[in-house]
Amino acid sequence: MIKVVLFDLDGTLLNRQASLIQFINDQYERFKKYFSHISIDKYRTRFIELDDRGYVWKDQVYKQLIEEFDIKGVKFEDLLEDYIHNFQHFCEPFPNLFEMLHELKQKSYRLGLITNGKEQFQMDNVKVLGLESLFPIILISEKEGLSKPNPNLFHRALAFFEVLPEEAVYIGDHPENDYNGAKNAGMKVIWKKDTYWEDFFAEFMIDDLLEIPTIIEQF
Repeated sequence: MIKVVLFDLDGTLLNRQASLIQFINDQYERFKKYFSHISIDKYRTRFIELDDRGYVWKDQVYKQLIEEFDIKGVKFEDLLEDYIHNFQHFCEPFPNLFEMLHELKQKSYRLGLITNGKEQFQMDNVKVLGLESLFPIILISEKEGLSKPNPNLFHRALAFFEVLPEEAVYIGDHPENDYNGAKNAGMKVIWKKDTYWEDFFAEFMIDDLLEIPTIIEQF
């Protein structure tokens, strides 16, 4: 019987792509005097390419943008600092996030969060989304010294709740870091569909977060 439901953050609860686009548009406007020779479309497209779905930290992204577009008058450190402090203001949850979490809590499931990333940056995003109080455990790779798909990171959450792997389910969007990572830790897994991974197939998949409670009842 499932007792614990664990979640990924980016691409699962947080619509990171939509959030990033909003942030890029805003940053471009605020730093426009340095970017005036680049169109917003060109800048945004290249930023997203270099970002590689969040797997490239933004120091490298901004260094590359400055070099490629010959940006003068602003340092990559300034743009990175702006990203670190302001991205949180553009965080957009996926639809039905809170309805889904409320339903799970009503059914007495215990909830947790496991995410890769920088500790303070990810916690800022969690707080802005209003999720901090809903998860008694939030594991962030930088703080833990482990990152997904290492099964030991998942096991830390299981140990916190004192449950067996088969008593927990993990929901995430990345085939390797989330799906295979949790599966190798012995857990049930639900894949949050992402069209980027069009060739990936999982036994349990969702398009909408509200599908999660119904699927969990099948385990």
